[in-house]
Amino acid sequence: MVRSEAQGRLPGVAPVSVIDIGSNSVRVVIYEGLSRAPTVLFNEKVLCGLGKGLGSNGRMDDEGVERALSSLKRFRALSTQARATEVYVLATAAAREASNGPDFIRQAEEILGQQIQLLSGEEEARYSALGVISGFHDPDGIAGDLGGGSLELIDIKGKESGKGITLPLGGLRLSESSGNSLSKARAFARKQVNTARFLENGAGRTFYAVGGTWRNIAKLHMEMSKYPLHMMQGYELTLEEMQKFLDEVIAAKDSKEPAWQAVSKNRRSLLPFGAIAMQEVLAIMKPARVSFSAQGVREGYLFSRLPDEERESDPLLVAADQLAILRARSPEHARELAEWTGRMVPAFGIVETEEESRYRQAACLLADISWRAHPDYRGLQALNLIAHSSFVGITHAGRAYLALANYYRFEGLHDDGATGPLATIATPRLLDLAKLLGGLLRVVYLFSASMPGLVHHLTFRPSFEPDLDLEFVVPSAYRDFAGERLDGRLQQLARLTGRRLAFRFE
Repeated sequence: MVRSEAQGRLPGVAPVSVIDIGSNSVRVVIYEGLSRAPTVLFNEKVLCGLGKGLGSNGRMDDEGVERALSSLKRFRALSTQARATEVYVLATAAAREASNGPDFIRQAEEILGQQIQLLSGEEEARYSALGVISGFHDPDGIAGDLGGGSLELIDIKGKESGKGITLPLGGLRLSESSGNSLSKARAFARKQVNTARFLENGAGRTFYAVGGTWRNIAKLHMEMSKYPLHMMQGYELTLEEMQKFLDEVIAAKDSKEPAWQAVSKNRRSLLPFGAIAMQEVLAIMKPARVSFSAQGVREGYLFSRLPDEERESDPLLVAADQLAILRARSPEHARELAEWTGRMVPAFGIVETEEESRYRQAACLLADISWRAHPDYRGLQALNLIAHSSFVGITHAGRAYLALANYYRFEGLHDDGATGPLATIATPRLLDLAKLLGGLLRVVYLFSASMPGLVHHLTFRPSFEPDLDLEFVVPSAYRDFAGERLDGRLQQLARLTGRRLAFRFE
């Protein structure tokens, strides 16, 4: 039998593996390749609890060490099986601080057959900052990465970050050092966080929450509020909403409710301590909002290895273009749509912000990724694929815009049961823009047959006729495209925009 490479993978890209040895968990993540928008091929973690007891005896837990070493054997085999061309191994607080850390590192390096990068607290903060920078468009605030053993804090502005600090406030360490006493944990956390006076520089900005315990707090909030998207990256709450919910997590009065079952049993006991650590940070920082990041040290480390030119690229547009390559009939046509709609939108009185322009371009790149589905389900498949894809560099409202624009493109410019949940996430402005883009795509797709080379010949222009507002000008060479279906689509757009529209073949 002739072997062939999977066609659903990007050409010319080789997998890379990152093994992350943390104080609470040991994880392997194998990515499709080193990219501005890396896609996960395989992800597995083991909660080893290496940092258990570290605060009291200065040693990593013996049972945890054995579990970790056993896991590393499997992770090396998995990396080899996945054809990873590079394996990067990072170790953080527990291995850094424990008296038996050097011996553990030696054994782990023998198992893995390579050197482990033992990150300092400052390096851990820097890579965490780079993870946030890689996952948010133009971030501005302070990132906090809560692990099992430590909390790293660092200021971020655009592509730049300050000098990070590390505090002994990891969820596992905080619970143990306080003897599971919430009052003692708060007193200790407050004392430690008070040393990070640069937090005051974050007033009115964003706090970027990184780390498994904090992500599980966000997951719990999603479950309890019945949020329609279970997408951690970019999930955002106001300061008031966050503080109120942290109080509920610490009290844990509703821990018997089904929503709590969404959090793994091993994580559940650490949530109140993670909530206390966040509360103390927020009390000094006073940010406007808290945004949760699925991107952390691993993604930041990969980001640091990219060439400067790739680091400057937009991760949302890179990911959308990659999906077009993998799933569209013509990626070139998708790129034409992104350019063409940018020229046409102003004709309808729209002045886009930079963010809106990015979202429109991404929506066009994604406009044909569901073409293999049955015609009756292309809109729904597009909506689900886009809403649930692991995009970064986008807000949840923006994600809703991308999905809805492509649903409207297939199903028509109206709302129904499928659009309702996402419509609650998008802003009214983005909902209007999604329908406008869907209307434009519904017209232009009837010319292009999803193939390149024609779209750039078409244009809207103001009409001098008294009963028209805009003419859709089509070169006479394309007169044969005229028909009832095309007229119907243009009049749908006319009703949506409140403008009188007509074709002009010349």
